[in-house]
Amino acid sequence: MATRLRPGVRAIDRVLKSNPGFSVARMTPEKLAKVQETVIPDRGPASLFLGRLQPGVAVRKATFPARYGDLPLRIYTPEAWSRTPRPVVVNFHGGGFVLGSARQCDWTCSIVAKELDAIVVSVDYRLAPTHRFPAGVEDCYDALLWTAGHATDLGGDPTRLGVMGDSAGGNLAAVVSILARDDGGPAIGHQALIYPVTDMTGAVEQDRSYVENVRGIVLSNADLEVFHGHYVTDDVDPTDFRLSPVLADLGGLPPAIVVVAGLDPLHDSGVRYAQALADAGNQVRVEDFHQMPHGFVSFPYFSKGARPAMDAVVASQQEALG
Repeated sequence: MATRLRPGVRAIDRVLKSNPGFSVARMTPEKLAKVQETVIPDRGPASLFLGRLQPGVAVRKATFPARYGDLPLRIYTPEAWSRTPRPVVVNFHGGGFVLGSARQCDWTCSIVAKELDAIVVSVDYRLAPTHRFPAGVEDCYDALLWTAGHATDLGGDPTRLGVMGDSAGGNLAAVVSILARDDGGPAIGHQALIYPVTDMTGAVEQDRSYVENVRGIVLSNADLEVFHGHYVTDDVDPTDFRLSPVLADLGGLPPAIVVVAGLDPLHDSGVRYAQALADAGNQVRVEDFHQMPHGFVSFPYFSKGARPAMDAVVASQQEALG
């Protein structure tokens, strides 16, 4: 029996099916390169689909010197005057390590900036297949180091530092949290992981959610395979924690919120990562949106779950960073 979709999920499904070239599994390399270069407009259907910048939040573009060259940033700052330095959150966008940009996170980043009264720094890390693993990890860790070193200049408090990411960005947020702990990096006070990729060993193929959502809305199993093939070369060990953070020593990590979606092939692996964090003695909050697909937070005008999910993220950040 086919799963009956709720109205908001049906809306997302209809919009995606109206664009048959959306699935990365159906993109030629030439199409993929063109999509990577596409700039998401500030107005029009794409803007409405992804959500707009919240009023009362200013965004400016900047660059920072990463180890392999300058990379773009989007920096979100509440327009209201603050008596004290603000928390700082570093954001990593989703897109399977292959697609996406910091611009697509305007809605989520500006919500955090406004509701948490925080500075949010979102990075345009290098994308596969031109830049394969570990390029994205290196860029995001460099962005964390730069942000921590410049937090005061941005009006932020370097002692109240968080990370946030969705999908591939959730993987990157989890990985930089581990790297910061192991390398004596900045003290991260919170990690917000939204339907994160946590295991690239192939173990997810045994998950019930993977089997039941083989043709998942927004993200299918075929998409996952193509993303993986673009990002990871054959000679890379998939048990490397920078690919599969669930296999790392997870002790002594920041408090976390893990948002998962019931109609997502990655649902069970996200829950498994949350449990592994908890088993290692970390503070973890899980928010499970049973009738939502992967990516639902990025569709605020079509998904009733998007705003409650972000409310939960901000509440968790407030507890740890506020």
